[in-house]
Amino acid sequence: MTPSSPQMIKGSNAERSRSSNRQAVLGRIKSAGEMGRAEIARSLGLSTQAVSNIIAELQEDGLLVETGLRSGGRGLPAMQYGVNSAGGYALGVEVRPDAIFTAILDLHGQTVVTRRRTLKSPEPAKVISKVLKLRDEMLAKTGLSEGQLLGAGVVMPGPFGQTGLSGLGSDLAGWQSVDAAALFEEALALPVELSNDANAAAMAERMALGLSHFAYLYFGAGLGLGIVNQGQLVTGIFGNAGEIGHVPVATPKGPLPLEALLSRVSVQEHLGKGPLDIAALGALFAEGDKGMMDWLDGACAALSQAVGLLENLFDPQTIILGGAMPAGVLDYLVAHTELPTLSVSNRADNPHARVQAGASGRMTATLGAAALILNRAFTPQAAAL
Repeated sequence: MTPSSPQMIKGSNAERSRSSNRQAVLGRIKSAGEMGRAEIARSLGLSTQAVSNIIAELQEDGLLVETGLRSGGRGLPAMQYGVNSAGGYALGVEVRPDAIFTAILDLHGQTVVTRRRTLKSPEPAKVISKVLKLRDEMLAKTGLSEGQLLGAGVVMPGPFGQTGLSGLGSDLAGWQSVDAAALFEEALALPVELSNDANAAAMAERMALGLSHFAYLYFGAGLGLGIVNQGQLVTGIFGNAGEIGHVPVATPKGPLPLEALLSRVSVQEHLGKGPLDIAALGALFAEGDKGMMDWLDGACAALSQAVGLLENLFDPQTIILGGAMPAGVLDYLVAHTELPTLSVSNRADNPHARVQAGASGRMTATLGAAALILNRAFTPQAAAL
């Protein structure tokens, strides 16, 4: 697999600037809720005429609507504009080794419809076939058309490409040599943003919590990490930044990979009961199952080391836990993990908890996949050189 690179805006400098300004206007209105022409122009350093032209285009495209007049004191009341939630939709696709999740979000980031199907084989042709069926089901359910979809965000477990971590059990077998973005673009006939599941989940939490500097530990097939800095993902040159599950931590048995102690795979292996879904794990936790509680002791110790590492490397507002793990287990990890004292985050002036559970639930990566498309719509993209 190869990750999506920032989309290059082709054409002249004037065309690139126009596209960037459209995204900037949309993004500024989205952040404010509603704004008038003059206020937008001042905030972006554009002429009022340029903003008026952009707004007219965005209205024609159905992306903006008039929300009413607002008096600013002197002069005539100014027309306000807001993002039209039904002006377009984003498709999100999450491919796991054993399941596919899909979602459609509107332009306000609200979930319109979701679907989940088990997956017997992650073979590319079978995955594509199932994704197309799920897309068609969701369109039929909502009455939307393919033409209303702005794009598709697709997320998968990393690493992308053939690396020294390939084949260790937490990646998606059979996809390392496939150009996944091109495959999905051809099948869906849509622009595609490809990302690993942890990065997409981090974007969903950014939308939900409004944070701009944080680390997100994602429980998926293994354990992934999404880093958001100044509101943007830190992805690395090949899209593989954040493979924290393979970082060794100290244990009584010697160094072990973090995800050998802190992941769904690790709890299942510790319990020796074979594959367990989230509901089954949640039931064992609720019962106070001894094996589950023993695993949590080791998981808390491993998480404590991971917290110290992340805090001292990235100085985040907070570290968020989420993904495919019961809410009760995540809350237990937050409450019982000893926070390291030797950390730059051990301070009294941060209004955020050092570690907290996420707000987006088990479909956080799926929603984050669609959020990648919304982020592109509202954020000016740098042109490739």
